[in-house]
Amino acid sequence: MLPEPVMVRVKEEFLNYGGLGASVIEISHRAKDFVAIVDGTTSLFRELTGLPADYSVLFVAGGGRMQFSAVPLNLIGRSPSRKALYVETGVFAANAIKDAAPYGDIKVLASSRDTGFDRIPTIDPAAIDQDASYVHITTNNTVYGSRWNTFPETGAVPLVGDQTSEILSRVIDFSRFGVVYAGLQKNLGPSGSALVVIRKDLLGQALPVTPLLLNYASVDKGNSLVNTPSTFNIYVTWLVLQWLKEQGGVAAIEAVNEKKAKTVYDVIDASSFYKGVVQPEHRSRMNVTFHLPNEELLGLFLKGAGKAGLSSLKGYRDVGGVRASIYNAMPLEGAQALAAYMKEFERTNG
Repeated sequence: MLPEPVMVRVKEEFLNYGGLGASVIEISHRAKDFVAIVDGTTSLFRELTGLPADYSVLFVAGGGRMQFSAVPLNLIGRSPSRKALYVETGVFAANAIKDAAPYGDIKVLASSRDTGFDRIPTIDPAAIDQDASYVHITTNNTVYGSRWNTFPETGAVPLVGDQTSEILSRVIDFSRFGVVYAGLQKNLGPSGSALVVIRKDLLGQALPVTPLLLNYASVDKGNSLVNTPSTFNIYVTWLVLQWLKEQGGVAAIEAVNEKKAKTVYDVIDASSFYKGVVQPEHRSRMNVTFHLPNEELLGLFLKGAGKAGLSSLKGYRDVGGVRASIYNAMPLEGAQALAAYMKEFERTNG
């Protein structure tokens, strides 16, 4: 979901951006007007996150999934063992492991697969091989609805975080990470592109086989313009960041996100009809997941929700049930409408 004011502004500017008489998607990516958008987007992201000066911000193609390959290509050569450690906490964490496998020795440091990904596994810092090139986590698990509330201590080994489904939804100390990446499509903009934040000392260590457009050092050197990027996606991200600043910034949106999630979780916790997928202490604030007593009731629930104007609630195929994604742009009223519908559905079908 994108903020409505952002979509209205896109509509207003689409045919004539900045008085140029042309759309933002028609001007050159090297034109000063577009370079100003890239620089403005980067500067605003730094401001909203308090990003340290020794980190670069990159805009890359391919979305979050492409980074499953780009991360090992850029980092796994840091150690002679070409070993990387991954924590498996859901579907996309598992995909990241699979996609990294061709590039080195990929070890699963910990997994919650045996409990149906209903929690974040405990990480013993002593178990982290300090010869590893990096440790990879998925900070918020979109499919199962869990998140890391406390990030693991990894010593001298850089921590890499896939924040695709929660970027800028809560205050995070980026200095805890060597690399953070996120597809734009949840909280930043349209699909098909990603944002990468990388500590500068980690640049320039890519494997020789790394393609130019996946090489973070090349993208950084070219100010994300080494090749024509998705100019529209960066432009919309710039507008979304402006909107977020107008809301009061990340801390303010985090407070709203907590209220939204609590509104729905309170219904689940007070019910014997709905059953949450994830253990309460590991619940996501972006993706609320739960089951109904049987598939027949689930079908009725989803059909009724659609009639009530509540869409996209069907759970991911690996989990089933219901998944309510309440990203930054979803207003509190949306969570309240879902909670009211859940209560009424339980009253009439429980």
